[in-house]
Amino acid sequence: MLNRRGFISSAAALLAAPRIAFAGAETERRFVFIIQRGAADGLHTVIPYADPAYARLRGALAIDPAEALKLDGTFALHPSLTGIADLYKAGQASLFHAVASPYRDRSHFDAQNVLETGGKAPFDIKDGWMNRLAGMLPRRSNQAIAFAPTLPLALRGAIDVASYAPSGLPHANDDLLLRVQKLYEGDAQLSGLWSTALKAQGMAGAAAGGKGQQSPAELGKVAAGFLARADGPRIAMIETNGWDTHSAQKGRMATQLTNLDNLISGLRQGLGDAWRQTTILVATEFGRTVAANGTGGTDHGTASAAMLIGGAVKGGKIVADWPGLAPADLLDNRDLRPTLGLDTLVAQACADAFLLDPQRTAQVLFPDSRPDKASSRLLRG
Repeated sequence: MLNRRGFISSAAALLAAPRIAFAGAETERRFVFIIQRGAADGLHTVIPYADPAYARLRGALAIDPAEALKLDGTFALHPSLTGIADLYKAGQASLFHAVASPYRDRSHFDAQNVLETGGKAPFDIKDGWMNRLAGMLPRRSNQAIAFAPTLPLALRGAIDVASYAPSGLPHANDDLLLRVQKLYEGDAQLSGLWSTALKAQGMAGAAAGGKGQQSPAELGKVAAGFLARADGPRIAMIETNGWDTHSAQKGRMATQLTNLDNLISGLRQGLGDAWRQTTILVATEFGRTVAANGTGGTDHGTASAAMLIGGAVKGGKIVADWPGLAPADLLDNRDLRPTLGLDTLVAQACADAFLLDPQRTAQVLFPDSRPDKASSRLLRG
């Protein structure tokens, strides 16, 4: 287990740098952010089975160590995460525990605002850190895309970003598409929007739509269909929902984690050779309470777990300066205490993914938080 002190250097001020474009960015590399909306329980995902307080505080929610996917003598993955466990063993996944953004007040809405803007407090910043990341790369069309019904805050800003939400409706036939094109071709705004929509539909390919609601694996393959193209986007965000488990958590989390595992598998399969140059970040707005509540669930907490997955990841590591789950170790007598800043992880992962200057990347993505400087690379050279 690599502890936080091996990952983070002592707190040093970031150096100011001139506003320049990093022409050395490798645009054949891909970066995907999978957001877990609703506050995913990191203790149910990356299980500290060796901590003496874990089973006692979790009660019936505790995962039996005999069923968990053990990674070392301290941590294990939930048994639903078989694909991610295989990637970890192959050195293509690293896990980060006791991770949190600077936000501490446990409101989903405000916490997601902080997570997506890269601010220190809600509404401090108006655009998203992923849009600012896109602005650091050499300009090209189809720079970034969101797989969501509406454009998430993380991707809003000065750089134009596409969005695509797979439909369960049958595909329109060619005759109807041609009629709509004729109808819109005299309108400057609608004609452009229609052309963009058709181009997105073409990138999605046959895997999108027409078959009812898509499975997570199919969604992963659709997203990969965009990212694997030579002219496709290099930055993407995928929304996952349903992580707010105040009740019946054991069954619900098993389903959620199975879906996440299948989503990652779909991305891997669909990306083909491009997987080698892909980094996937999985993170949530905050964690959940250490102790179970009275309805078989957990309530809003603080620190959680995050993942870096992909062929570009220098994986097979657990990064955790583990604070412990004893009563004296908890934050506010209830939460897993944060020991690693999510902003630090994001800034270093993005810098490594696109071969950017780490200090400048941290300054652009998190101008208010000023994350610590990571002392080692997270991705392969």
